[in-house]
Amino acid sequence: MDLRNGCFLSIFTVICCLSLFAGCSSSSFISDGVFVSQSSTGRHLLQNKKACPVNFEFQNYTVITSQCKGPKYPPKLCCGAFVQFACPYADQLNDLTNECASAMFSYININGKYPPGLFANECKGDKNGLECPAQPPSDSHDHSGTLFNSKPSCIIVLLVAFPILLAWFI
Repeated sequence: MDLRNGCFLSIFTVICCLSLFAGCSSSSFISDGVFVSQSSTGRHLLQNKKACPVNFEFQNYTVITSQCKGPKYPPKLCCGAFVQFACPYADQLNDLTNECASAMFSYININGKYPPGLFANECKGDKNGLECPAQPPSDSHDHSGTLFNSKPSCIIVLLVAFPILLAWFI
């Protein structure tokens, strides 16, 4: 029985450690890949993407629309405003298997009436993409209540692992 308990405790410890590492990791860059869905106009066959967990329809775009104005669209102001708006959603935007980037750019263009490809052409980062400033921790950046916390917490892992542990010992 000691070997069984030791194995189980080892697995439980590994699960807790992995959940802590996953919770601490987050994107500090917005990948250049997010611009591909905005600037690409060709057909894409059979590329089914997951729904975006963020509802970009009801976001507040005034940080962009108040600073990034035509007809000149100054790159420093436009890119600064874009980074300020998009960085809280960097994890979701960098996941190219979902529709977040295309949804966000659609609503940015609807709200600001920007020319296609403006941000893709003007906002250049380094090899990692656009750098995001450090964000203070918060529960959610989405005031519409539709952003689900995508980072697992140790409490959730414990709640899932506890019944398994209990069943193991009974």
